[in-house]
Amino acid sequence: MQPIRTNHELAERIASDLLAIGAVALRPNQPFTWTSGLKSPIYCDNRLTISYPEIRERIAEGFVSLIRDNFPDVEVIAGAATGGIPHAAWVAQKLNLPMVYVRDKAKGHGKENLIEGSIKPGQKTVVIEDLISTGGSSLKVALAMNDAGAQALGVLGIFSYQFDKAKEAFEGAGIPFETLTNYTTLLDVALKAGSIREQDLQALKAWRSNPAEYGK
Repeated sequence: MQPIRTNHELAERIASDLLAIGAVALRPNQPFTWTSGLKSPIYCDNRLTISYPEIRERIAEGFVSLIRDNFPDVEVIAGAATGGIPHAAWVAQKLNLPMVYVRDKAKGHGKENLIEGSIKPGQKTVVIEDLISTGGSSLKVALAMNDAGAQALGVLGIFSYQFDKAKEAFEGAGIPFETLTNYTTLLDVALKAGSIREQDLQALKAWRSNPAEYGK
């Protein structure tokens, strides 16, 4: 499959949106501490986008455009819990398609579902995520769809840190992925807006190359 191409103007606009509402924050001189203990100059909480109708509409239209261009035969939209669920719902509505969502883990009671909603063997699916980091959790959702007898055509997200580990993981699984915007675009937009300084760029770019060593 040919690489997915995201409209650069849209990528810049969404990056600007994420910065404007604080869904993505950059602190090169006062790093955040992630749950894993890693120090990071960036913190991402794309769940904030659901509170802004204009922004969530732009995101949904961006996903719809990518799907129409790259996965026109999709039959079901799948949301990754929890951040991808609302965006998957909006996309499914726009495309007039069924939607399901995939839990982090199967329920411990009742039918013990991992996938909520109706999925039929052989149905072609696109997974919607809010963030792609190392790719592990996103791939888990796509592979869960395959295990259920469906066919995961690809994974689409709002934002990616562009870690090499994610690229390698998706390539290894044979599943294409793309995001509406990404870390490189975000830095360009933030620099133009004056949110970061030119002298911060080297450290910010170094973090993406080797996040485990950042701040040490």
